[in-house]
Amino acid sequence: MAGVGMQHISRFHGGRGRLVWLGKQLQRAGRESGWIDIGGIEYLTDGSVILLKYLTSKINFGKSMASDQQTAQSSANGKAAHSGEAEGGAAASESWHGARMDFKAAMSYGDYLSLGQILSAQHPRSPSHDEMLFIVQHQTSELWIKLMLHELHAVRKQLHSGDLPPAFKMLARVARIMDQLVHAWDVLATMTPPEYTAIRPWLGNSSGFQSHQYRELEFLLGNKNAALLKVHEKTPEVHAALDTVLRTPSIYDEAILLMARQGLPIDAARLDADWCLPTTHNESVKAAWLTVYQNTGQYWDLYELAEKLVDMETAFRFWRFRHVQTVERIIGFKTGTGGTAGVSYLKKMLDVLLFPELYALRTAL
Repeated sequence: MAGVGMQHISRFHGGRGRLVWLGKQLQRAGRESGWIDIGGIEYLTDGSVILLKYLTSKINFGKSMASDQQTAQSSANGKAAHSGEAEGGAAASESWHGARMDFKAAMSYGDYLSLGQILSAQHPRSPSHDEMLFIVQHQTSELWIKLMLHELHAVRKQLHSGDLPPAFKMLARVARIMDQLVHAWDVLATMTPPEYTAIRPWLGNSSGFQSHQYRELEFLLGNKNAALLKVHEKTPEVHAALDTVLRTPSIYDEAILLMARQGLPIDAARLDADWCLPTTHNESVKAAWLTVYQNTGQYWDLYELAEKLVDMETAFRFWRFRHVQTVERIIGFKTGTGGTAGVSYLKKMLDVLLFPELYALRTAL
């Protein structure tokens, strides 16, 4: 008869969750199944089924299962149909497919992600509809760069300690983030020249060239230039953080130091380099990497590291190239808002190699 109870409750109410205490009342009464009269409506339950909604009516335990089930079922059908719509509507307002609905005293999705702050950080200055696209494009890019920095600082620590497997995963993640940023330019490219021209006067001299996160990313990857710190003197804490990264070995520097610790010959001058300078080609480093590629079984960890670095630089160069394309499509060869030569300046950056020996060795293999 328990099965009958389940069938009746589910048929008339379609949900269970509101009155846990009511099931306990049944258990206390020592009844595993039975009929309950609530507000003049008879409900058939097996004792484990919890009625859909709390009813303030007096609860009377009535007929036993030995009573005429056919008569009781007919009564329940008619009366439940009369009250089911109202009860179902009230329940629907309380929950949805079991999801929690009340977060007055609990952390919600928006609380966890600080969405109130993030989604209120867009402040268009022009009357143009399209400025929101420009702002969101650059803000989301900065968030992705923040994640890349989080990963790359950890990569540098892993290389310094010689623990490579976690670094491989982090480098792969950074490459995928750069892929994401490549495709983000497709969205900005929907902005036409007249649409950008309408918002450009409102940008003042602000420019992506001034992004301190992007500058930190370049420094971490070895493309260092101390003169560029001046742009960030306005914000002392940012300037200090960039200065620290400038004076610390880059990720590629740490990879070269790791090769030397594993017995591969590297020039002493390269191992004692001025970390504030950009990476330049070194023949001893090329020879060391060549040894790794010619003896992959012996140096598999360094071989895998090298390929992860190449994957990341490839994705980075695609990102830069897509940037050039988008800027040229929208503003042509106009001067950038930050004062650079715009497209001409960006094209020069395409020639910068972050890990030069890893590309040079391919000709020698």
